[in-house]
Amino acid sequence: MPRRSLPLRAAVFVGRTLRDELYGIVVDPLRQLRRRGPGALLLAFVACGGVIFFHAIAQNPAGATAVRILGGVQGDLPLWLALLRTPVSLYVPALDLPVWAGITQLFLAFALAELALGRLRTLAVAYTATLAGTLTVRLMIAMGPGWWGLGLPPEAGQVLDTGPSAAVVGLFTYLSVVRRAPVVFFLTGGSMVIESIAKPNLAGREHLIAVAAAVVLGLYHERAHLRRLFKAPALLSATVPEGPPRRSA
Repeated sequence: MPRRSLPLRAAVFVGRTLRDELYGIVVDPLRQLRRRGPGALLLAFVACGGVIFFHAIAQNPAGATAVRILGGVQGDLPLWLALLRTPVSLYVPALDLPVWAGITQLFLAFALAELALGRLRTLAVAYTATLAGTLTVRLMIAMGPGWWGLGLPPEAGQVLDTGPSAAVVGLFTYLSVVRRAPVVFFLTGGSMVIESIAKPNLAGREHLIAVAAAVVLGLYHERAHLRRLFKAPALLSATVPEGPPRRSA
């Protein structure tokens, strides 16, 4: 039987990878949705409703001030106030970006994550990715300019955080790690790297930090999952009775 050529083997590998990713990222969550019903998308609807609500009331000066007070997180805020506003900042969109395009990404990220991971883990990953960006930027501002480009000038503390986009990036990255989806991972993480190079700003740094935090969370989950798998056979063998003792002849 002739050996297959390298391009053919590469095409087969890519096809299998895409098939597995399609099942893990799309098909399995859709089956969960059919089994559990629309109630399984509670987080996705709440997230999109919150973004639409805050975007609507921010269209006038008084509303914009209220949104900034409730969910505007900056690096120069006291730490306790930044932590208090961070959960609300998940629903505060960037006012200089088209909100409707962002809502589509937000809904997909929360919907797929909620169906694949569950409600509590989705919230934990989204909040951790956002909080990691917020706290790391504060550290960069404290470092000051220099430090091989890692530090930030003090005026960066007056720029608003990314809002829900860091949570979206974190959820897609985490999903790609735990569902072993390299194409989704490179589309998510790679696009953030390209963004940070093409347009170096505070948002690009926070997105990269969100990607890194999600990777760490995903790898930690996979490590814990492997530990449980290795312990399971040992526990089963320890609980299986050996049978009655044999009588001596």
